[in-house]
Amino acid sequence: MPWSSISPMDRKTQFIADYLRQALSLTELCVRYDISRKTAYKWIARYQQEGASGLNDRSRRPHHSPAQTSETLRQALLEARRRHPTWGADKLLALLKAQEATVAWPSRRTVCDLLSREGLIRQRVGTRKRGHPGPPTLQATAPNQLWCVDFKGQFLTRDGKYCYPLTITDRYSRYLLACHAMPRISSQETQAVFTDLFQHYGLPQAIRSDNGVPFASCALGRLSRLSVWWLQLGIQPDLIEPGKPQQNGQHERMHRVLKAETTEPVGAHLTDQQRLFDLFQQEYNEVRPHQGIGLQTPASLYHPSERPLPPIVPAFTYPTHFVTRLVSKNGGIRWNSQWVAVTTTCAGLHVGLEEILHNEWDVWLGPKKLGRLLAEQLRIEDDLGRLRRKSV
Repeated sequence: MPWSSISPMDRKTQFIADYLRQALSLTELCVRYDISRKTAYKWIARYQQEGASGLNDRSRRPHHSPAQTSETLRQALLEARRRHPTWGADKLLALLKAQEATVAWPSRRTVCDLLSREGLIRQRVGTRKRGHPGPPTLQATAPNQLWCVDFKGQFLTRDGKYCYPLTITDRYSRYLLACHAMPRISSQETQAVFTDLFQHYGLPQAIRSDNGVPFASCALGRLSRLSVWWLQLGIQPDLIEPGKPQQNGQHERMHRVLKAETTEPVGAHLTDQQRLFDLFQQEYNEVRPHQGIGLQTPASLYHPSERPLPPIVPAFTYPTHFVTRLVSKNGGIRWNSQWVAVTTTCAGLHVGLEEILHNEWDVWLGPKKLGRLLAEQLRIEDDLGRLRRKSV
């Protein structure tokens, strides 16, 4: 009788039935079912004591574990973890061994298992990878169609303070609009620099940057508070692909010249370094010929934008067939009385939703598409995530 024909439980039941009919001797039954006499006696004894339920498989866990951690040690370890919720097994064991050196404390692996079983280990939540629109495609055929911005690598001035050069250029004319010696990378301070530029030069159509702060983030749509402000002013954020600075190569080439002419040697302090930047900016714009523009100077090609900075930042407007929702301070919207996460970078603003399929809505922040709301799942998925889902 092959084992694969019936389940183990059916086999045991059949054996007991044949044994009770006494059609065959016990030896013959053992041969027929290919089991030892010891196994046969075990099945018979369990059936006689517990009936058919006695034939069920039983746990093979030993009844006694001499090496098992005692309840006293378990409680001591758990109490130490609660007093120090950020400490791992190594630190907890070192603390307890210092207090009770004669106790045989368990191994690090055992302590980790104990903390995990008791729910005292916080699982790390990975950052969701956001989609990217791909390489930038915008071209500049006139001034102010495309500005480029970046933070040049930080360095120490002679007083030991860090300097973070913020540089902004016009793509078409190579005009260096700003070169600021910043004490830190800050969204508010960067926005203040742009406010001064917009008041002086007007608004560009788009601004190209990398994916770092404060220009972008890992939030939905890769938006940061700075790029949301740009969108409100009618300026399109234009991101290069992550890890590909050559896509903003013209701006990077300017950085090489900036470093050579303003950091050898560096300034005594930030104010002194800013003086060096100002001298460089004037020469770069008005004196230095540029091969990329036919050996002309940037100042000879650049002129301010005809779009002035509005006194009040305008609100986003949407087509009449859109449904609008206000993004709350915690970065979500209400949808069918349920909360759906968007991003805190849009807090206080209205997003527009356009129904595309049944229970699927495209989500827009002004002219920028953030992703698609999957109403049944109560989540917004970016385009890259949606393409991955369709390919599965």
